[in-house]
Amino acid sequence: MATNFLKQGFIILLCAFFNLQSYSQSPTSGADSILNFILQNKNRASLYLRKNDFVIAKLNEDKMMPLASTVKIIIAVEFAKQAGNKIFNEDGYISLKELDKYYLPNTDGDAHPHWLKYERDLGHIKNDSVKMIDIARGMIMFSSNANSEYLMDTLGFDNVKTNLPLFAVTKHTAIFPLVSSLFIYQNPKDAKESEILKYISKLTEEQYDKFTYFIHQQLKHDPNFKQKFRPQDLTIKMQKLWSDRLPASTTKEYVQICTILNNRKYFDANSYGVLADVLETVMENPANRTWLLHSGMKGGSTIFVLTKALYATLKDGTKIEMAYFFNDLTGLENYKLQGWMNDFDLKVLSDDAFRKKIKF
Repeated sequence: MATNFLKQGFIILLCAFFNLQSYSQSPTSGADSILNFILQNKNRASLYLRKNDFVIAKLNEDKMMPLASTVKIIIAVEFAKQAGNKIFNEDGYISLKELDKYYLPNTDGDAHPHWLKYERDLGHIKNDSVKMIDIARGMIMFSSNANSEYLMDTLGFDNVKTNLPLFAVTKHTAIFPLVSSLFIYQNPKDAKESEILKYISKLTEEQYDKFTYFIHQQLKHDPNFKQKFRPQDLTIKMQKLWSDRLPASTTKEYVQICTILNNRKYFDANSYGVLADVLETVMENPANRTWLLHSGMKGGSTIFVLTKALYATLKDGTKIEMAYFFNDLTGLENYKLQGWMNDFDLKVLSDDAFRKKIKF
């Protein structure tokens, strides 16, 4: 499992690139470590776990918590719907300059540069352009925020948001462009930190959403606008407020989304085919194909937040969906939890005895 980690002093929104291995690998303490952390920190955690349509574990499942990059599942769904219905050609090439409009250095744990290197190493970049499908995969695999912001604009912000009622999700705050939201926290000349925090705290959800969309338009149309961004001005308190105001939902709602995706009955076959290419990249590991029919996942984090939503159908027909969220973490806690997540996911998917241990 490769992860990006915090760069001191700069705001980070990232997702670990999880690479599930076969359940036959040697067991480690990671799964028990996460379970013990949850048991000892119930007020900072939420978990919801279903197996074959039965709830087998839950904790604070209705608690609203910041999603970080896990919200990108919703963007991936819209991408799959439109590509599956031939609204655009997922194999069409897009100039890297279009993506660069939304890339802010030192804000994503180098997710975007790592993705670009990955695509170059594979020979996917032609004439400084990359396929739409690879942009979507980069949004999920590497959690490129620039890719997600570009896709939200291309797919249509309103179209992305309409997926929430489509999934019958009711407990979810507004989905807005994540890169653009960083500009809200820029420090005006001579303004005190307390004044900035007070002003932003008073913004309604609707005002905050409109503000980010306005900034997005500036990034899109003014090539010099992003030069105004000063990450060094973002204090820890500003980063915490930014993290707290990210799109939020519950583990129960995201398991509902995962269940629909896992059952393969809601969307057409073409859309599910595209979704598999984007969200189910763990199936490209031959070891996973020995015990899984399909599996998709997305995680995310800030300095303070760590989230994950996943689903899988095993070859024996067992269906599992799970979401677990953490908030108000320290940097060290976040780092340790990320290191344990892959083991935890594998145990939940493959070990019935471990699943029975998850009791709160």
